[in-house]
Amino acid sequence: MIIAKVIGNVWATSKHCDLEGKKLLLVMPVDSGSGSRAGSTLLAIDESACAGIGDTVLLLDEGSSCRQILGTQRGPTRTIIAGVVDNVFFKGKLTKYH
Repeated sequence: MIIAKVIGNVWATSKHCDLEGKKLLLVMPVDSGSGSRAGSTLLAIDESACAGIGDTVLLLDEGSSCRQILGTQRGPTRTIIAGVVDNVFFKGKLTKYH
C-alpha cells in the first residue's frame, strides 16, 4: 500500500478494452509523515473511490490484486486506488487530509 496525492486526470481516446469506462488518474507517492514527494509519478485506476485532484489516496500497486478488484483476468492493470485518506496517525502525530 502506498499513500499518494492525486495530481491530474488522464484522458485516452484509445485504450485497452478492459480499461474502457475506467477513470485514470495521475498520482504522486508521498511520505506519510511529512507529505513530501516519496517516489515516481504513477498512473492509477479509480474504480470506486471517486478521488479527484488534490485528494490523498491509498494505492494498491500489484497487478494480480488490481485485476481481482476489477474482476478481469487480463489487461494492462497494476495500480488501483483503494480509498481516499482522511487522516494518518504516524509516530504519535495526526495528519488530517480532509
